[in-house]
Amino acid sequence: MSSAATRPRAVQMLVLCTALWGLSFPTTKALAITQQALLPDVGTWFVASLCTVYRFAAAALILLMFSLRTLGRITREELQQGIGLGLFGGGGILLQVDGLAYTSASTSAFLTQCYCVIIPIWVAVRQRRWPSATVLLGSALVVVGVAALANLDWHEFHLGRGELETVIASVLFTGQILWLERPRFAANNVKHFSLLMFVTMSLLCLPVALLTTRRPSDWLHAYGSMPELAFLGILVLLCTCGGYLMMNHWQRHVTATEAGLIYCIEPVFASVFAWFLPGWFSSWAAVEYANENPTLNLLIGGGLITAANIIVQVPVRSSASRPEPVSSLGRDSVEP
Repeated sequence: MSSAATRPRAVQMLVLCTALWGLSFPTTKALAITQQALLPDVGTWFVASLCTVYRFAAAALILLMFSLRTLGRITREELQQGIGLGLFGGGGILLQVDGLAYTSASTSAFLTQCYCVIIPIWVAVRQRRWPSATVLLGSALVVVGVAALANLDWHEFHLGRGELETVIASVLFTGQILWLERPRFAANNVKHFSLLMFVTMSLLCLPVALLTTRRPSDWLHAYGSMPELAFLGILVLLCTCGGYLMMNHWQRHVTATEAGLIYCIEPVFASVFAWFLPGWFSSWAAVEYANENPTLNLLIGGGLITAANIIVQVPVRSSASRPEPVSSLGRDSVEP
């Protein structure tokens, strides 16, 4: 299948990928609330890091079962890609979680999307040319849209520890996106490097979980009932195995700039899921977790982010005179 024919399908699958990631927000919140009832004296760092360890370790085990016959043929490039993705992704998650303790969720959501601006700048510097007008317009619309979606209060905004950590996390997520599309990784087996990515992310968070453990038994008690296991199952099967495998397989068919803009749809899906999933989760797990109400900010922010992606994607899909990219990874393929 040619790159031109594959691109629309890739865009659709990456949008679905962001929907699965958006599902992780209310699911993780519900999991944290249920665990607070089970372990009221443990810190948030332990809960967050333990969830990350279990989530990516379980995903790695699932992939291992589907990759056993071919693991003996794993290549050096697959090792490098998987470990690199795990270091970028795991480091970003750790900093994002810690930053949330020192800043508001809305500010974190806004600053996490900085990669939609960082990636075009990186590509422009590497290729020594300005981003196209559509990319600049799309990036601007995403910034405004995410700010509206997060209901960001500019009067209260300041650059403290939480904000700095979140910006650094966004830089690491940028590295993850760029590392994934490196041309020399084009022939890699997705299952192989995804397995290594999950293992690396789990191992990266393991020391944090160990250092914040109060009692060894808490590692079992944190998932000692069916609701906790079910929430973890959603995170493992849908948000991790589903979302990340889609990202790792389909991102190669679009540019890093386009991928960064598509991934900014994630908070829109998270907000939509928050309309109804908390009520379902709370009634089933017997915890207090109220639904969020639709707001004008969601309509404005979601509309601007959607418009940004349409502006960027339509010229790509409709232009017949655009030359073919030098590789199947897209026009912005660069070595980070």
